[in-house]
Amino acid sequence: MNTKKHIIIIGAGLVGALQSIYLRRRGYEVSIYERRPDMRKASISAGRSINLALSDRGLKALEGVGIADAIREIGIPMHGRVMHDVEGNLTFQPYGKEGQSIYSVSRGGLNCRLMDLAEQEGVKIFFEHKCINVSLDEASADFEFNGQTVKAQGDLMIGADGAFSEVRGEMMKTPRFNYSQYYIEHGYKELSIPPNADGSMRMEKNALHIWPRGEFMLIALPNTDGTFTCTLFFPMEGERSFETINTAEKGESFFKEMFPDALALMPDFRKEYEENPSSSMVITKCFPWTWKDKVMLMGDAAHAIVPFYGQGMNAGFEDCTIFNQLLESSDGDWNKLLRSYEKSRKPNGDAIAQLALNNFIEMRDLVGDPKFLLQKKIEARFNQKYPEKWMPLYSMVTFSHTPYHDALSNGEHQEKIMREVMALADIESKWDSEEVEKLMLSRLQ
Repeated sequence: MNTKKHIIIIGAGLVGALQSIYLRRRGYEVSIYERRPDMRKASISAGRSINLALSDRGLKALEGVGIADAIREIGIPMHGRVMHDVEGNLTFQPYGKEGQSIYSVSRGGLNCRLMDLAEQEGVKIFFEHKCINVSLDEASADFEFNGQTVKAQGDLMIGADGAFSEVRGEMMKTPRFNYSQYYIEHGYKELSIPPNADGSMRMEKNALHIWPRGEFMLIALPNTDGTFTCTLFFPMEGERSFETINTAEKGESFFKEMFPDALALMPDFRKEYEENPSSSMVITKCFPWTWKDKVMLMGDAAHAIVPFYGQGMNAGFEDCTIFNQLLESSDGDWNKLLRSYEKSRKPNGDAIAQLALNNFIEMRDLVGDPKFLLQKKIEARFNQKYPEKWMPLYSMVTFSHTPYHDALSNGEHQEKIMREVMALADIESKWDSEEVEKLMLSRLQ
């Protein structure tokens, strides 16, 4: 029973646009209000194409609206990580089994495709509408547009307006609303590697490149125009930080010491280091994610995380998948539906936040360590032989639809087993032995 006729969504980003398509296809009238101008008409080609890592959870959500194959075609498959040490030596670590990849996709390009599809389905998108007031009980909001105040009201309001959500801000004023915000000590700065003169890429195209250096790291994702978008993750304060290495000259000297092979590929390094901002990274958690049968939060508005598992977009897209599944089996009781949604997603939002933090430590400290690489080799072999008993944590998160909460729990159990395995005497020479296999099987039982 369709008791909600008009649904308004605050935010025309990736999650808001995708959710609008799902709802419109079920017959709802859907309007989206977005504070930014229409990026399809703006010059988004000026500057870099900031890319995201699209994996199985996100692809499933896109399959639900029929565009997963089209997005794969404009994405770049990344089959694994290429680690760069200080001397420039390279080590490749596959992400999963043969044929498994994550896709480097343009955030702007994907967002434009979703907005195009939303409008084709009949969704109305209102740009340059800045949300200035929210009424939870009325499922309404006031917007500033061209110096005037515009009011929008629906039967349901969805806050998909990001980590600093206006909708969530109003929910925070309600009784017993729990909220936490945590900035990690690291920030980030974006840099770039241009293509060769003939347009070819200067590094391996089908990989995510990582320069792990302990307390900090550099990563690079490929773009379809032959460039790489690089991100330096670095402490905001301290002896070696954005606070102290705060000029192009200091940045260049630092890169010569720590990332010499990357610096050699960055002709615009000085200009970009000086001009590109150093931005903070925040984790937000809250509960409840809904208000009566009137308001709900999705994506970063409900669970903003750090980017180190490449799951921010994928987790937000999975919100859409799960909500659509619940709506499919709903009996028209929206109070019950919204409770089911938040009950299902809240533990998984918390879990992926923790997984992302854990993966930062892995990426910056461990991926170049021979013991770590051997551990991954043992896990991959065991998974190949006993796929029903063991799936590496990265594969659970990236190449399966295992709930994040279960993946976190399973991963902790498997890591305990692997610590025992890696402590075995002479593990380097007997990593593929029957002794190791039997130990792992016995611990799983």
